[in-house]
Amino acid sequence: MLLLRGPRPWLPRRPPSPGTRVRAGRRPPTPQVFFMKLCGNLEYYQSHLYSTVVPPDEITVNYRHGLPLITLTLPSRKERCQFVVKPMLSTVGSFLRDLQNEDKGIKTAAVFTSDGSEIAGSTLMEILLMNDFKLVMNEITYDVQCPKKEKLSSEHTTEMENMKSLVLRLFTALHVEELQKKREHHLLEKIDHLKGQLQPLEEMKDRLEAHSEAKTSGLLWAGLALLSVQGGALAWLTWWVYSWDIMEPVTYFITFANSMVFFAYFLVTRQDYTYSAIKSRQFLHFFHKKSKQQHFDVVRYNKLKEDLAKAKESLNQVRRSLLPTQVEKLSEKN
Repeated sequence: MLLLRGPRPWLPRRPPSPGTRVRAGRRPPTPQVFFMKLCGNLEYYQSHLYSTVVPPDEITVNYRHGLPLITLTLPSRKERCQFVVKPMLSTVGSFLRDLQNEDKGIKTAAVFTSDGSEIAGSTLMEILLMNDFKLVMNEITYDVQCPKKEKLSSEHTTEMENMKSLVLRLFTALHVEELQKKREHHLLEKIDHLKGQLQPLEEMKDRLEAHSEAKTSGLLWAGLALLSVQGGALAWLTWWVYSWDIMEPVTYFITFANSMVFFAYFLVTRQDYTYSAIKSRQFLHFFHKKSKQQHFDVVRYNKLKEDLAKAKESLNQVRRSLLPTQVEKLSEKN
């Protein structure tokens, strides 16, 4: 109820018509508000007097122009900052990196579900914003309530999926050459890095191979010398010391003993007794023995060689895919 006070009691008057003259010097008194008295339930009026300003530490999620807008207070600067999220492109990891880039004082940041389970960084923001979650910055937990979006009809959902697929195809068609060039540049950098790691290992490997090759060749020449001595001894015993009747059984048992040696070699190595196989086996034996002495990591060397071969193969595939595009550009210019 309003009580008005003036020089005298105020009475309602009919406003003058446009043609009526008003006497000068007599104006209706201006009403003044003296006080306001609230009648009824006091709690009802107090509920309307509360402030609707968002608390300074609260994190809000709103939608503007169809995109989620996350508003929060930066811990170091104590300033409200808004982050526009692209649901289909942004991930939880990229959102946390944007937070740390904006405020260098954020040392740790993570996102958890309402029941305390941590959300992976590869999760899309579209999936995160479907339910409420908790944002932890510098060991301080903030509860985030996401507004519920209206469920779309099946027809609208199908149209949205078709639109997403069309946008993805257009993006791929317009940026495929740029992406392939970036991939080519990335593969070239990877190949250079692998070659830099392989260079000292290649030099050590060449030294070990030269040493192993020399020892293997020496062993083969020693075998030839031993066979020559054996043949000369048998000839000397046959023609100068004894006769062929006496030496014939000796040569037979020597040949049988050699056959037993060859068969034992097959049982041990499971390989045929050929000179090339024996040479390769002895070469690898000397190489691995020397590599342990020189602390040469054979496993790491093989892994780097495999990665280099895969990178070169991927580079060739990228360049073959870029070749038709370059040919089309040249034909258009001509």
